[in-house]
Amino acid sequence: MNPRRPLLTIVTPAFNEAENLPAMYERLRAVLDGAGVTWEWVVVDDHSQDGTFALLASLAKDDPRLRAVRFSRNFGSHAAIHCGLSLARGECAVVMAGDLQDPPEVIPQLLAVWREDNQIIWAVRNRREGEKRTTLLFSRYYYWLMRHISSLGRLPPNGADFWLMDRVVIDAYLQFREVNISAMLLIHWLGFQQEVIYYDKQARLHGSSGWSLKKKFKLVLDSVTSFTYFPIRLMSYVGITVAAVGFLYALIIVTNAILGRPVEGWSSLMVVILVLGGIQMGMLGILGEYLWRSHDEARQRPRYLIERRTTAEE
Repeated sequence: MNPRRPLLTIVTPAFNEAENLPAMYERLRAVLDGAGVTWEWVVVDDHSQDGTFALLASLAKDDPRLRAVRFSRNFGSHAAIHCGLSLARGECAVVMAGDLQDPPEVIPQLLAVWREDNQIIWAVRNRREGEKRTTLLFSRYYYWLMRHISSLGRLPPNGADFWLMDRVVIDAYLQFREVNISAMLLIHWLGFQQEVIYYDKQARLHGSSGWSLKKKFKLVLDSVTSFTYFPIRLMSYVGITVAAVGFLYALIIVTNAILGRPVEGWSSLMVVILVLGGIQMGMLGILGEYLWRSHDEARQRPRYLIERRTTAEE
Protein backbone atom coordinates (compact mmCIF):
# COMPACT_ATOMS: atom_id res chain seq x y z
CA MET A 1 0.00 0.00 0.00
CA ASN A 2 1.30 3.47 -0.87
CA PRO A 3 2.05 5.19 2.48
CA ARG A 4 1.16 8.54 0.92
CA ARG A 5 -2.37 7.34 0.22
CA PRO A 6 -3.52 5.49 3.35
CA LEU A 7 -6.75 3.54 3.32
CA LEU A 8 -9.54 5.32 5.18
CA THR A 9 -12.71 3.48 6.24
CA ILE A 10 -15.94 5.38 6.78
CA VAL A 11 -18.17 3.46 9.21
CA THR A 12 -21.85 4.39 9.16
CA PRO A 13 -24.62 2.84 11.28
CA ALA A 14 -27.91 3.35 9.44
CA PHE A 15 -31.55 2.92 10.42
CA ASN A 16 -34.23 3.99 7.92
CA GLU A 17 -31.84 6.26 6.01
CA ALA A 18 -32.79 5.34 2.43
CA GLU A 19 -33.50 8.99 1.58
CA ASN A 20 -30.23 10.33 3.02
CA LEU A 21 -27.65 7.75 1.93
CA PRO A 22 -27.56 8.60 -1.83
CA ALA A 23 -26.74 12.23 -1.01
CA MET A 24 -24.19 11.12 1.56
CA TYR A 25 -22.53 8.82 -0.98
CA GLU A 26 -22.19 11.67 -3.50
CA ARG A 27 -20.77 14.03 -0.88
CA LEU A 28 -18.29 11.39 0.33
CA ARG A 29 -17.09 10.87 -3.24
CA ALA A 30 -16.72 14.60 -3.81
CA VAL A 31 -14.75 15.11 -0.60
CA LEU A 32 -12.62 11.97 -0.40
CA ASP A 33 -11.63 11.49 -4.03
CA GLY A 34 -9.53 14.63 -3.68
CA ALA A 35 -8.40 14.15 -0.08
CA GLY A 36 -5.21 12.19 -0.78
CA VAL A 37 -6.51 8.88 0.59
CA THR A 38 -7.84 5.60 -0.70
CA TRP A 39 -11.20 5.05 0.93
CA GLU A 40 -14.01 2.58 1.54
CA TRP A 41 -17.46 2.97 3.03
CA VAL A 42 -18.84 0.33 5.41
CA VAL A 43 -22.54 0.75 6.19
CA VAL A 44 -24.33 -1.35 8.80
CA ASP A 45 -28.10 -1.46 8.29
CA ASP A 46 -29.67 -1.85 11.73
CA HIS A 47 -32.67 -3.76 10.31
CA SER A 48 -34.27 -0.78 8.59
CA GLN A 49 -37.86 -0.91 7.35
CA ASP A 50 -37.56 1.53 4.45
CA GLY A 51 -35.44 -0.22 1.83
CA THR A 52 -32.10 1.03 3.13
CA PHE A 53 -30.30 -2.24 2.39
CA ALA A 54 -31.73 -2.56 -1.12
CA LEU A 55 -30.42 0.92 -1.88
CA LEU A 56 -26.98 0.05 -0.48
CA ALA A 57 -26.85 -3.16 -2.51
CA SER A 58 -27.63 -1.17 -5.65
CA LEU A 59 -24.90 1.38 -4.94
CA ALA A 60 -22.40 -1.39 -4.10
CA LYS A 61 -22.87 -2.99 -7.53
CA ASP A 62 -21.47 0.14 -9.17
CA ASP A 63 -18.81 1.00 -6.58
CA PRO A 64 -16.85 -1.79 -4.83
CA ARG A 65 -15.64 0.72 -2.25
CA LEU A 66 -19.08 0.43 -0.63
CA ARG A 67 -19.73 -2.61 1.52
CA ALA A 68 -22.87 -3.12 3.58
CA VAL A 69 -24.39 -5.64 5.98
CA ARG A 70 -27.89 -5.90 7.41
CA PHE A 71 -28.66 -6.99 10.97
CA SER A 72 -31.25 -9.72 11.59
CA ARG A 73 -33.08 -7.33 13.93
CA ASN A 74 -32.53 -3.92 15.46
CA PHE A 75 -29.51 -4.23 17.76
CA GLY A 76 -28.82 -0.52 18.19
CA SER A 77 -26.33 1.97 16.82
CA HIS A 78 -23.52 1.02 19.21
CA ALA A 79 -23.62 -2.61 18.08
CA ALA A 80 -23.65 -1.34 14.49
CA ILE A 81 -20.55 0.75 15.16
CA HIS A 82 -18.76 -2.31 16.61
CA CYS A 83 -19.76 -4.37 13.57
CA GLY A 84 -18.60 -1.70 11.15
CA LEU A 85 -15.23 -1.34 12.87
CA SER A 86 -14.76 -5.12 12.80
CA LEU A 87 -15.17 -4.97 9.00
CA ALA A 88 -12.92 -1.92 8.55
CA ARG A 89 -9.74 -2.51 6.56
CA GLY A 90 -8.37 1.01 6.81
CA GLU A 91 -5.34 2.41 8.57
CA CYS A 92 -7.85 4.71 10.23
CA ALA A 93 -11.64 4.90 10.39
CA VAL A 94 -14.16 7.71 10.66
CA VAL A 95 -17.42 6.89 12.46
CA MET A 96 -20.34 9.04 11.34
CA ALA A 97 -24.12 8.72 11.15
CA GLY A 98 -26.04 8.40 7.90
CA ASP A 99 -28.38 11.36 8.40
CA LEU A 100 -25.92 14.00 7.09
CA GLN A 101 -26.04 15.96 10.32
CA ASP A 102 -22.28 15.36 10.44
CA PRO A 103 -20.97 16.91 7.20
CA PRO A 104 -18.48 14.78 5.21
CA GLU A 105 -16.64 18.01 4.42
CA VAL A 106 -15.18 17.88 7.97
CA ILE A 107 -13.30 14.61 7.25
CA PRO A 108 -10.21 16.29 5.70
CA GLN A 109 -9.78 18.24 8.96
CA LEU A 110 -9.87 14.98 10.91
CA LEU A 111 -7.30 13.46 8.57
CA ALA A 112 -5.00 16.48 8.91
CA VAL A 113 -4.98 16.15 12.70
CA TRP A 114 -4.49 12.35 12.42
CA ARG A 115 -1.41 12.91 10.26
CA GLU A 116 0.08 14.87 13.19
CA ASP A 117 0.39 11.54 15.07
CA ASN A 118 -2.90 11.81 16.97
CA GLN A 119 -4.77 8.53 17.36
CA ILE A 120 -8.31 9.63 18.25
CA ILE A 121 -9.76 12.88 16.91
CA TRP A 122 -13.17 13.98 18.13
CA ALA A 123 -15.36 16.28 16.05
CA VAL A 124 -16.98 18.32 18.81
CA ARG A 125 -20.23 20.13 18.15
CA ASN A 126 -20.18 23.93 18.38
CA ARG A 127 -23.92 24.10 17.79
CA ARG A 128 -26.69 21.77 16.66
CA GLU A 129 -29.10 22.97 14.00
CA GLY A 130 -32.70 21.74 13.90
CA GLU A 131 -32.60 19.95 17.26
CA LYS A 132 -35.44 20.05 19.77
CA ARG A 133 -34.79 21.83 23.04
CA THR A 134 -35.46 18.61 24.97
CA THR A 135 -32.81 16.78 22.89
CA LEU A 136 -30.24 19.49 23.63
CA LEU A 137 -31.12 19.41 27.32
CA PHE A 138 -30.78 15.62 27.50
CA SER A 139 -27.41 15.73 25.73
CA ARG A 140 -26.07 18.45 28.02
CA TYR A 141 -27.23 16.65 31.15
CA TYR A 142 -25.91 13.28 29.94
CA TYR A 143 -22.39 14.54 29.30
CA TRP A 144 -22.40 16.57 32.52
CA LEU A 145 -23.39 13.43 34.44
CA MET A 146 -20.68 11.29 32.87
CA ARG A 147 -17.98 13.90 33.41
CA HIS A 148 -18.79 14.24 37.10
CA ILE A 149 -19.49 10.69 38.29
CA SER A 150 -17.09 8.67 36.15
CA SER A 151 -13.41 8.67 35.23
CA LEU A 152 -14.24 10.41 31.94
CA GLY A 153 -13.75 13.96 33.15
CA ARG A 154 -12.34 15.18 29.82
CA LEU A 155 -15.50 14.49 27.85
CA PRO A 156 -16.51 17.54 25.78
CA PRO A 157 -19.50 19.35 27.34
CA ASN A 158 -21.50 19.22 24.10
CA GLY A 159 -20.55 15.64 23.27
CA ALA A 160 -19.09 14.08 20.12
CA ASP A 161 -20.59 11.27 18.05
CA PHE A 162 -18.41 11.86 14.98
CA TRP A 163 -14.74 10.88 15.22
CA LEU A 164 -11.64 9.35 13.63
CA MET A 165 -9.71 6.38 15.07
CA ASP A 166 -6.25 5.11 14.22
CA ARG A 167 -5.80 1.41 13.37
CA VAL A 168 -4.12 0.83 16.73
CA VAL A 169 -7.20 2.17 18.52
CA ILE A 170 -9.57 0.11 16.35
CA ASP A 171 -7.71 -3.09 17.21
CA ALA A 172 -7.74 -2.18 20.92
CA TYR A 173 -11.47 -1.37 20.85
CA LEU A 174 -12.35 -4.67 19.16
CA GLN A 175 -10.83 -6.60 22.07
CA PHE A 176 -13.79 -5.53 24.22
CA ARG A 177 -16.85 -7.80 24.03
CA GLU A 178 -19.21 -5.96 26.38
CA VAL A 179 -22.83 -5.94 25.25
CA ASN A 180 -24.33 -2.96 27.09
CA ILE A 181 -21.87 -0.22 26.33
CA SER A 182 -21.54 3.24 24.80
CA ALA A 183 -19.02 2.97 21.96
CA MET A 184 -18.06 6.63 22.24
CA LEU A 185 -17.43 6.48 26.00
CA LEU A 186 -15.43 3.26 25.71
CA ILE A 187 -13.22 4.74 23.01
CA HIS A 188 -12.67 7.82 25.17
CA TRP A 189 -11.81 5.57 28.13
CA LEU A 190 -9.17 3.70 26.09
CA GLY A 191 -6.78 6.62 26.32
CA PHE A 192 -4.23 7.01 23.49
CA GLN A 193 -3.35 10.39 22.00
CA GLN A 194 -6.61 12.31 21.65
CA GLU A 195 -7.38 15.66 20.03
CA VAL A 196 -10.49 17.63 19.11
CA ILE A 197 -11.73 19.80 16.26
CA TYR A 198 -14.95 21.82 16.20
CA TYR A 199 -17.80 21.93 13.69
CA ASP A 200 -21.47 22.86 13.41
CA LYS A 201 -23.86 19.90 13.44
CA GLN A 202 -26.45 20.31 10.70
CA ALA A 203 -30.16 19.54 10.59
CA ARG A 204 -31.30 16.19 9.16
CA LEU A 205 -31.73 16.25 5.39
CA HIS A 206 -34.66 13.78 5.35
CA GLY A 207 -36.66 11.71 7.82
CA SER A 208 -36.70 11.77 11.60
CA SER A 209 -34.39 10.40 14.24
CA GLY A 210 -34.98 6.91 15.64
CA TRP A 211 -33.31 7.96 18.89
CA SER A 212 -36.31 7.46 21.18
CA LEU A 213 -36.67 8.37 24.85
CA LYS A 214 -36.45 4.67 25.74
CA LYS A 215 -33.11 4.33 23.94
CA LYS A 216 -31.80 7.49 25.59
CA PHE A 217 -32.73 6.18 29.04
CA LYS A 218 -31.02 2.85 28.32
CA LEU A 219 -27.90 4.69 27.17
CA VAL A 220 -27.75 6.55 30.48
CA LEU A 221 -28.09 3.33 32.48
CA ASP A 222 -25.53 1.49 30.32
CA SER A 223 -23.07 4.35 30.59
CA VAL A 224 -23.38 4.72 34.36
CA THR A 225 -23.16 1.00 35.13
CA SER A 226 -20.24 0.52 32.71
CA PHE A 227 -17.99 3.34 33.86
CA THR A 228 -18.67 4.04 37.52
CA TYR A 229 -19.65 2.39 40.78
CA PHE A 230 -20.89 5.74 42.11
CA PRO A 231 -24.54 4.60 42.49
CA ILE A 232 -23.50 1.64 44.67
CA ARG A 233 -21.17 3.85 46.73
CA LEU A 234 -24.03 6.35 47.09
CA MET A 235 -26.25 3.52 48.37
CA SER A 236 -23.71 2.87 51.12
CA TYR A 237 -23.65 6.53 52.11
CA VAL A 238 -27.45 6.74 52.11
CA GLY A 239 -27.69 3.54 54.15
CA ILE A 240 -25.25 4.83 56.77
CA THR A 241 -27.06 8.20 56.93
CA VAL A 242 -30.51 6.63 57.27
CA ALA A 243 -29.23 4.22 59.92
CA ALA A 244 -27.72 7.11 61.90
CA VAL A 245 -30.95 9.10 61.69
CA GLY A 246 -32.92 5.98 62.69
CA PHE A 247 -30.77 5.39 65.76
CA LEU A 248 -31.11 9.05 66.72
CA TYR A 249 -34.88 8.89 66.32
CA ALA A 250 -34.99 5.70 68.38
CA LEU A 251 -32.99 7.44 71.11
CA ILE A 252 -35.47 10.31 71.13
CA ILE A 253 -38.42 7.90 71.41
CA VAL A 254 -36.81 5.96 74.28
CA THR A 255 -35.90 9.17 76.09
CA ASN A 256 -39.43 10.55 75.75
CA ALA A 257 -40.88 7.24 76.94
CA ILE A 258 -38.69 7.32 80.06
CA LEU A 259 -39.75 10.92 80.72
CA GLY A 260 -43.40 10.00 80.33
CA ARG A 261 -43.91 11.68 76.96
CA PRO A 262 -44.32 8.78 74.48
CA VAL A 263 -44.47 9.72 70.77
CA GLU A 264 -47.99 9.73 69.38
CA GLY A 265 -49.31 9.76 65.85
CA TRP A 266 -49.98 7.07 63.28
CA SER A 267 -49.18 9.51 60.41
CA SER A 268 -45.60 10.13 61.49
CA LEU A 269 -44.98 6.39 61.77
CA MET A 270 -46.35 5.75 58.27
CA VAL A 271 -44.21 8.55 56.83
CA VAL A 272 -41.09 6.94 58.27
CA ILE A 273 -42.07 3.49 56.94
CA LEU A 274 -42.88 4.79 53.46
CA VAL A 275 -39.68 6.83 53.21
CA LEU A 276 -37.50 3.92 54.32
CA GLY A 277 -39.39 1.52 52.05
CA GLY A 278 -38.91 3.84 49.07
CA ILE A 279 -35.19 4.16 49.74
CA GLN A 280 -34.83 0.38 50.01
CA MET A 281 -36.75 -0.22 46.76
CA GLY A 282 -34.62 2.37 44.98
CA MET A 283 -31.46 0.65 46.20
CA LEU A 284 -32.75 -2.73 45.03
CA GLY A 285 -33.46 -1.20 41.63
CA ILE A 286 -29.87 0.08 41.34
CA LEU A 287 -28.49 -3.31 42.33
CA GLY A 288 -30.83 -4.94 39.83
CA GLU A 289 -29.44 -2.81 36.97
CA TYR A 290 -25.89 -3.91 37.79
CA LEU A 291 -26.90 -7.55 38.29
CA TRP A 292 -28.86 -7.68 35.05
CA ARG A 293 -25.91 -6.38 33.07
CA SER A 294 -23.63 -8.92 34.75
CA HIS A 295 -26.13 -11.64 33.79
CA ASP A 296 -26.29 -10.29 30.23
CA GLU A 297 -22.51 -10.48 29.90
CA ALA A 298 -22.34 -13.96 31.47
CA ARG A 299 -24.70 -15.39 28.82
CA GLN A 300 -22.16 -14.41 26.15
CA ARG A 301 -24.74 -13.93 23.44
CA PRO A 302 -23.40 -12.30 20.26
CA ARG A 303 -23.74 -8.53 20.13
CA TYR A 304 -25.42 -8.77 16.73
CA LEU A 305 -26.39 -11.21 13.97
CA ILE A 306 -25.89 -10.44 10.29
CA GLU A 307 -28.82 -11.32 8.03
CA ARG A 308 -27.48 -10.24 4.64
CA ARG A 309 -24.39 -8.78 3.00
CA THR A 310 -23.93 -6.90 -0.22
CA THR A 311 -22.50 -8.76 -3.18
CA ALA A 312 -19.17 -7.00 -2.76
CA GLU A 313 -19.01 -8.11 0.87
CA GLU A 314 -19.85 -11.73 0.06
